[in-house]
Amino acid sequence: MKSNIALAFEKCKKKNRPALITYTVAGDNTKKNSLKILDKISKHADILELGFPHNTPIADGGQIQGSSHRALKNGIKLKDVFQIVAKFKKNNPLKPLILMGYYNLIYQNGENIFLNSCKSSGVDGLIIVDLPYPENKSFSNKCKAKSINFIQLLSPTTSKDRMKKIIKDSHDMIYYISMLSTTGGKLKVSAKKILKNYNKIKRINPQKNLVIGFGITDKTISSLKSANGLVVGSMLCKTITNSLKMGQNPVTKLDKVVYNLKKKIT
Repeated sequence: MKSNIALAFEKCKKKNRPALITYTVAGDNTKKNSLKILDKISKHADILELGFPHNTPIADGGQIQGSSHRALKNGIKLKDVFQIVAKFKKNNPLKPLILMGYYNLIYQNGENIFLNSCKSSGVDGLIIVDLPYPENKSFSNKCKAKSINFIQLLSPTTSKDRMKKIIKDSHDMIYYISMLSTTGGKLKVSAKKILKNYNKIKRINPQKNLVIGFGITDKTISSLKSANGLVVGSMLCKTITNSLKMGQNPVTKLDKVVYNLKKKIT
């Protein structure tokens, strides 16, 4: 049986466009609003990434750190993240939802307990930023046994030999980091160069769904639309920050932003 993630990519390929993948932080700016945001933007996004808040980020830039800070200040815990997921999936069972974060919280919780919570709440996939190949093989296999996609990461510095191994070991989606930077940085590499690197990776196994993340905004998204999927995160976190500063409703603002992003790739 195909996963919700694989089915989402199939639908987008039939429409000859990339999957729009959004990233927000669970509990930003409140637990209630976080769920409302997911409900609203899921009408436009093909796949949703939800970050579990963390106070010692590695790859997250300032905008995502700000979102995490707000969520942690509100007292969000891992159990709250799973509650948000479960409530969202109750009304949107087929919309793919990927949890993204760092291994420390999984380790503290216990891998099996964490994965059981993922399964029971309806999580479709996991991106664990600081659990690289081959150290992730055991955890990746545990994910597969529970029909949860473990999403591998590739970067511009990944060697071809290593890429082949990672791609061979990957599930239904692979995440290509477009540039050497934290999230939210200005796109330092031309879209042409990113797509050149992207296409080299695709040739290793054209059947695999490969998405691009980092530096993608409303200004850069249309130039990368030949990819299987595009991830927008920092721009959405920034929208929440600006909405709160101006006393606006972040749910309504994000709905408009994601709608406009979708228009640029269809």
